[in-house]
Amino acid sequence: MNEKIEVYLASNRDTHLSQLKDFLAIPSISTQTEHKGDMEKAAEWTAESLRQLGMDNVKVYETKGHPVVYGEWLKAEGKPTALIYGHYDVQPVDPVELWNSPPFSAEIREEKLYARGASDDKGQTFMHLKALEAFLETTGTLPLNFKFCIEGEEEMGSPNLPAFAEEHKELFAADLIVVSDTGMIEKGKPAITYGLRGLCGLQIDLKGPSGDVHSGLYGGAIQNPIHALVKIVDSFHSKDGHILVDGFYDDVLTVTQQEKEEFASLQFNEEEVKKELGVNELYGEEGYSYLERTWTRPTLEVNGIYGGYQGGGLKTVLPSEAHAKISCRLVPNQDPDKIVEQLKQHITKHLPAGVEVEMSRFDQGHPYLTPIDHPYVQAAGEAYEKVYDVKTSYIRSGGSIPIIATFKQLFNLPIVLMGFGLPNENFHAPNEHFHLENFDKGMRVLCHYWEDVAKIEL
Repeated sequence: MNEKIEVYLASNRDTHLSQLKDFLAIPSISTQTEHKGDMEKAAEWTAESLRQLGMDNVKVYETKGHPVVYGEWLKAEGKPTALIYGHYDVQPVDPVELWNSPPFSAEIREEKLYARGASDDKGQTFMHLKALEAFLETTGTLPLNFKFCIEGEEEMGSPNLPAFAEEHKELFAADLIVVSDTGMIEKGKPAITYGLRGLCGLQIDLKGPSGDVHSGLYGGAIQNPIHALVKIVDSFHSKDGHILVDGFYDDVLTVTQQEKEEFASLQFNEEEVKKELGVNELYGEEGYSYLERTWTRPTLEVNGIYGGYQGGGLKTVLPSEAHAKISCRLVPNQDPDKIVEQLKQHITKHLPAGVEVEMSRFDQGHPYLTPIDHPYVQAAGEAYEKVYDVKTSYIRSGGSIPIIATFKQLFNLPIVLMGFGLPNENFHAPNEHFHLENFDKGMRVLCHYWEDVAKIEL
């Protein structure tokens, strides 16, 4: 890599971090309607950054939800075109009281940048802009052609991006797609992610009496919706973590022996996980390692459960309603629509007498799996090795990026998942942060990668 590029990145580090802090200051929470104005502000911030970078045809496209930001640079004749995907929306920050600093006032402590979106995904998306800026400022050009698609609904399942991509296929014409919204194995151990889990979910609403009633007058005589909900939740799993929904595992793709051996070779430290999470035991489906459980097995989790009196002291009522939010992480060959129907049938089958149920589905995404021997994927692994000086691992992720499977279905392009986050960076929790070592090294990796991709002839 051109030495001038490394010098540029190092000498402009403070400026880049200051700009990133401005981006992180925008509370672009896509799932909360009160932040609609912030979503528009974040989209325009992204668009203006692309303009300043030197991208052409920068535009903020409206959708039925939050905007999609697009920009392109197509001046490298005869070279491939890379589409960089990222997102400017972030997760909610609740519970705010558990943050050690305000979630939208970025702070650097011990070479970690703390803020909502620092790692997922504003920080990683921002790195792509600055890597290309380093090329343009030091060489006046880019090694290949680039397009950007940066959306504002990834954290809610990208409900409107598939229709947008279908309508604007010409914008997505490329040779490869690169996404930096995944992670490394651990500090100093880079990884290419070749598999993602899918996602689906349900809202469960149980209704009993027409209003909260006196527990002394009615307790023991009518069904308590909270009790009924607990029974439903209890019916989801066996004592050893196996999911009891009929047909749930029917389409699960079996992990190959080679993959199992590769997972074992990573020498993953389960004791360290317990220490980091502050738990005394790991728990999950019997017969599988931690990595197999989180990468290759489907899950059913209760994400929230509520009902009844929540104030101080005791209020002796029998509540009229109880609610739960559940989600499933899915693995290759599982279909979100089919799983949702199986969940509904299971809940209806196990519904206790005396309550009524309403179920509504959340947005969903399909699982994704890609071959690791494609030249663009292998070049990414080599770029990591040039900077981190260790062998790159090829891993799956327990997380979901719903649009990835959609891109694969629509465009059938190689998709390279080059992440720089660490598993313990609290992506969806209080005190989200991004290790600045990976911010610095990550941009160098990207610069190496683009130089190498420009030389690949397929």
